[in-house]
Amino acid sequence: MSTEALRVERLAGGVVVVSLNLPDQRNAMTETLTAAWEAAIGDLKDDREARVVMVTGEGPAFCAGGDLGWLGVGSGLSVDQLRSRMLRFYRVWLSIRDLEIPAIAAVNGPAVGAGLALALACDLRYAAPEARLSVPFTTLGIHAGMGVSWLLPEVAGLATAREMLLTGRAVSGEEALRLGLVNGLFPADQLRAGCLEVAAGIAGQAPVATRLTTVALRRGHRSLAGALEWEALAQPITMATDDALEGLAAVRERRPPHFTGR
Repeated sequence: MSTEALRVERLAGGVVVVSLNLPDQRNAMTETLTAAWEAAIGDLKDDREARVVMVTGEGPAFCAGGDLGWLGVGSGLSVDQLRSRMLRFYRVWLSIRDLEIPAIAAVNGPAVGAGLALALACDLRYAAPEARLSVPFTTLGIHAGMGVSWLLPEVAGLATAREMLLTGRAVSGEEALRLGLVNGLFPADQLRAGCLEVAAGIAGQAPVATRLTTVALRRGHRSLAGALEWEALAQPITMATDDALEGLAAVRERRPPHFTGR
């Protein structure tokens, strides 16, 4: 599904690129873009050919965050009304974590507030050195939203989360790499190609094993015992697949494997 506000490209090998396409509004999460995102992610949930999704922004920004006017700031809505609206907004945008395929954020420019939360919700993040990442909620007089108070410490640690949330300052792509906010940097003109190369590598792995690994890492385990219980089920599932036989054969024959998802 593609709309004027959102572009979806299905590339070879099961790679799907989702581009926020409101460059004149710095890809802010407007009502129109939110509806398009909800529909696109809904389609991907049923797409068994998709193996990895890459999210990026058109134009100079990744995403400027939520459209606060549409979301109700200064609207006179009650706290209960605002809560209901915000919960739905959060859940729509974080639905990318409901996909069982890995998600990559290609942070091409500013990722602000909920825009950074979207990147943090992805499994991997790569940025251009010029990108600026920030969560300036307190500078706007509001509390963080869209899971930032969980996602940011989960990705970069509590000390970094505290510093960024309490000061509201922006960090560059280079500093984001040092802080662990992103996995790597690519020059701006090579970001898309670099992320697509990473995506193609992931898409080439065994789909069942990749999906189960993605789910395990997103959910986390509360203890080693919990991890062992999950793995004692997930590993036998993959051991019974044709892909497991193909992987072993490829090692023996010293050739790249060809995984089918069966």
